[in-house]
Amino acid sequence: MKQLITITSMLLLCTGPVAADTLIHAGRMIDVDAGRAYNDRTIRISGDTITAVESGFVTPADGDTLIDLRQSTVLPGLMDMHVHLTGEYSASSNLNRFVLNEADYAFDAAKHARRTLNAGFTVVRNLGDPFNVTIALRKAIAAGDVPGPLIFSAGKTLASTGGHGDPTNGWAAHFGANPGPKDGVVNGVEDARQAIRQRYKDGADWIKITATGGVLSVAKNGQNPQFTMEELEAIIDTAADYGLRVAAHAHGTEGMKRAVLAGVASIEHGTYMSEEVMDLMIERGTYYVPTVMAGSWVAEKAAIDGFFPELVRPKAAAIGPIIADTFGKAYRRGVPIVFGTDTGVSAHGDNAQEFALMVAEGMPPMEAIQSATIVAADFLDIGDTHGRIEEGFQADIIAVRGDPLDDIAVLQNVSFVMKGGTVYK
Repeated sequence: MKQLITITSMLLLCTGPVAADTLIHAGRMIDVDAGRAYNDRTIRISGDTITAVESGFVTPADGDTLIDLRQSTVLPGLMDMHVHLTGEYSASSNLNRFVLNEADYAFDAAKHARRTLNAGFTVVRNLGDPFNVTIALRKAIAAGDVPGPLIFSAGKTLASTGGHGDPTNGWAAHFGANPGPKDGVVNGVEDARQAIRQRYKDGADWIKITATGGVLSVAKNGQNPQFTMEELEAIIDTAADYGLRVAAHAHGTEGMKRAVLAGVASIEHGTYMSEEVMDLMIERGTYYVPTVMAGSWVAEKAAIDGFFPELVRPKAAAIGPIIADTFGKAYRRGVPIVFGTDTGVSAHGDNAQEFALMVAEGMPPMEAIQSATIVAADFLDIGDTHGRIEEGFQADIIAVRGDPLDDIAVLQNVSFVMKGGTVYK
């Protein structure tokens, strides 16, 4: 016996104590792969990884941590494919470009990232920001320096001169601004290639282009195409050389069609999407990121005198109901849909309001949840590690009181958030 104790002690000295597990007792657990919920499950977590999902409520061993969510519905962390963490639109947004410094945007982004995580969104795709702030924030979150979701950042958006993403729209001529590829403004094939290479150098994960005019830019047309086919093809081809995919902001039909034919991975907003474009997206596997709540939000604010510049107001007033209707038509036609909100137009932390708008237009609650979990994870090429509560997956887990399959609005009140095995809420 003494010899056994000695050997055991030596093994402990060599390997250290056996790490304890965390056990979650889930009253209901949504299995997004199976498309159904199961009662009474135990989720076992070691470090940042789910190691088992078991039926019933397993008794924890000595040293294990038990999280009691027997009165809750547990599901994978949610993913938003279209956010802008550096700001929130307000009546002063156009002035902010002249009064805010890089550090101001950075602190705002950190605040919004924490709010987003607390709302249950453990992964986001940030489609455009000033000063490449979210590339730095992505690194800080990954290092554990600040709390926030896993970020896939596009860095600065690409546009043409006067296009939706031109950062100098609305400036007085005497400023003499002439932004180029480094600033996100391209005119011609060589500019397009240089801009992609710059974003690769900056550390971007994606490329964001503004294929058409937009709602909130200080420019008259919100629909016109703003890149030639040659420019689009140069963007797509060069991005592919560097392992980057392209997301295309697009409201108007012609610009949308060009972007899909050129090979973008996703169409953002898609307001005036025609049946021809829908069929092209189905054929080519191009995803639609609806951002229905952004349309609803800008239409509501357009009713307030002075909230938007006068060039913006009529565009904002028209867009809301059209986006919702387009989403319903695209869903019924079979266009691939992945969850995205354009949050940063509306307030960060309100992202889950999008679910209710999707369900109102005909998408079943389970499919809406899948669009923000397994569909989003597969879209981002992280489907083998994220988006599911299964053995071997990252422990990104949230919980709500109530049943989102019965009332999707309960996702707007997340009561528990775990990311990578760490409890944040």
